[in-house]
Amino acid sequence: MTFRLRLCVLLLIPFVVFTGRVCAGPPFKTDDPQPVDYRHWEFYIASMQQFDSYASNATLPHFEINYGVVPGVQLHVVAPFWYVHADNLTRYGYSDTEIGVKYRFVEETETTPQLGVFPLVELPSGNEEKQLGAGTVQVYIPMWLQKSWGKLTTYGGGGYWYHPGAGNRNWFFAGGEAQYDFSTVVTLGAELYYQTPDAEGGGSTAGFNIGGYINLSEHDHLLFSLGRTAAAAAVVTGYIGYQLTI
Repeated sequence: MTFRLRLCVLLLIPFVVFTGRVCAGPPFKTDDPQPVDYRHWEFYIASMQQFDSYASNATLPHFEINYGVVPGVQLHVVAPFWYVHADNLTRYGYSDTEIGVKYRFVEETETTPQLGVFPLVELPSGNEEKQLGAGTVQVYIPMWLQKSWGKLTTYGGGGYWYHPGAGNRNWFFAGGEAQYDFSTVVTLGAELYYQTPDAEGGGSTAGFNIGGYINLSEHDHLLFSLGRTAAAAAVVTGYIGYQLTI
């Protein structure tokens, strides 16, 4: 892919879909323990969306950068611009910045999975009054595992969210994903996830996403997913993004 074509993709993706948190293993909510290779980079420009009968919100877009700082360790930052439509009002602006470190402490073997942790911190850089930020520091401490058998890969795990603030509750997330490499170009997968209430009076949430990856070249990749929650008032979720690996 030429530089001009890469630039076009980067500019167009935020407008492909105009309809949660950013943290996830793109394009899913569940993450994996595999860090970026030493001295290599991942760059994303993407949009995550969720909407129901009453409200919709999306990152339009968010920028994600991952760097393999030492073998087995990845530095991570997400800078999101957030769109919110609720109560007949529309808001748009910069939201909370996410930083983190992924550390894989067990390598995968023929009989054992790889294991890692990926603590994340959400910094309150958005405007809470406009519903573009939480207004407080939030922390996520998850553990992830992954195992592959030929073209089949599965990963999952979960963790604990520290979610302070009036009306908020600390909560747990758990998820699992499986994917299959149909070719060197196309990988498709699906995930199931569950989370406990993150607010007073709220309920637990379970859901699924189906998606995958299209490898345009060795360095250029398109990522996508679509899903919904299992509650009576279902929330539809989606992800679309471009990834550049160097």
